[in-house]
Amino acid sequence: MGKATGFLEYERIKPKKRSPEERIKDWGEIRLSRDPEVIKTQGARCMNCGVPFCHGGVLLNGMASGCPLHNLIPEWNELIYKGQWEEAYQRLTRTSPFPEFTSRVCPAPCEGACTEGYIMEPVTINSLEYEIIEKAFAEGWVKPRKGKATGKRIAIVGSGPSGLSAAYYLKAVGHDVTVYERSDRVGGLMMYGIPNMKLEKRIVERRFTLLKESGIQFVLNTEVGKDISSQELVDQYDAVVLCAGATKARGLDVEGKDLKGVHFAVDFLKANTKSLLDSNLQDGNFISAKGKNVIVIGGGDTGTDCVATSIRHGCESAFQFEIMPEPPAKRIEEHNPWPEWPKMLNVDYGQEEAISLYGKDPRNYLISTKKIVGNENGEVTEVHTVEISWVRDASGRMVPQEVQGSDKVWKADLVLLAMGFLGPEDMIANELKLDRDPRSNVKAEYEVFETNVDKVFTAGDMRRGQSLIVWALQEGKLAAREVDKYLMSKSVIK
Repeated sequence: MGKATGFLEYERIKPKKRSPEERIKDWGEIRLSRDPEVIKTQGARCMNCGVPFCHGGVLLNGMASGCPLHNLIPEWNELIYKGQWEEAYQRLTRTSPFPEFTSRVCPAPCEGACTEGYIMEPVTINSLEYEIIEKAFAEGWVKPRKGKATGKRIAIVGSGPSGLSAAYYLKAVGHDVTVYERSDRVGGLMMYGIPNMKLEKRIVERRFTLLKESGIQFVLNTEVGKDISSQELVDQYDAVVLCAGATKARGLDVEGKDLKGVHFAVDFLKANTKSLLDSNLQDGNFISAKGKNVIVIGGGDTGTDCVATSIRHGCESAFQFEIMPEPPAKRIEEHNPWPEWPKMLNVDYGQEEAISLYGKDPRNYLISTKKIVGNENGEVTEVHTVEISWVRDASGRMVPQEVQGSDKVWKADLVLLAMGFLGPEDMIANELKLDRDPRSNVKAEYEVFETNVDKVFTAGDMRRGQSLIVWALQEGKLAAREVDKYLMSKSVIK
């Protein structure tokens, strides 16, 4: 705990952000550093709760409750309050390999499970993590990690969070690690799937530099299964860890889905960030929303990112369709008890910006898309929708039912599908004849991570399906432990 009575004396103060009016003019990060005294008092709010659910990392009702990395949150909160910043950094990185990523893009299930949040506002855990790691970089405490050489060679496929996490821990215990990435930059969806304003790419590059300095080898622009066979890696290396993600985007099976101007959200976001990094959007190699009426089909973080990106392009309008009902303003205890992840209405940065610009939240709930209509040139011009209600069918399942007379036509020049992902791509799995689970993910037990093919392991979204970055980091760490055990008969990775 921090101060014994801190939770009674200090109110939660949310992280500072640049104003929507200012930040929509550029692609810089929206978060601002906090006043040192505010940081101290926010650390002091951590109470002596007895059982700190914040670092539980369990699934309750299908959702994460507490930190999957099992971060020792009360301990570094207390160290912040006492001004012992380097010790706080050491405590944080005892469990977390890359706090600079999670503090920016993790939705903070730790805060949802904070004991203080049961009766009042939870501790600002996520922003305190951000302050610790940024101070650590500023003070030069973050160093490359590499252990005594073992002579064992490991190939990792994919440089997203699970792949980088596995590489980090395997190199730390002395193995020779090579990471294969099909893109031209390291980071996977952290590089191209998350916009710059949420995670500036200099932050990814900063960590990439440290990983290279530790001795990890990176092979870019190389797609395993195409430019080099999967079997070749199995034959050449002592172990292979597959961390290629769940990148098969979910489509929309309606009339007009193939019209010009209908795109997967991930393609829209990836092209934008690549063009931004390559030429500051001067090369024209991106899908522009400038002057267009944009419809984003799907909620969640990706939908928010599409809205925010479209606004920065200078779109004419932006609307977001969600098939589920609007969440309540507060947690409903009888249906969503603490410490489950709180199902509450959250106005994220993209919605804040839309409200600032257009005067209203861009989200429209209980909306189902019926068809997409285009002109004689095959270009999208309209989206036709209907309102729905959720009712129980004869088997007791909740199913959508159309509301009669609720048909509506929306003007649209650009339609972005932000409906999640179906699972990993098939090329590697098919070549190695890997077993798959019912959701098409590569089959491997949690905390074992070994596939049906000898010396081939898998972790992250490729194993569990689309999930949180914090789960990917934990799976990468635990997969590294299992690979280390496989090669050395025991492991110090925890």
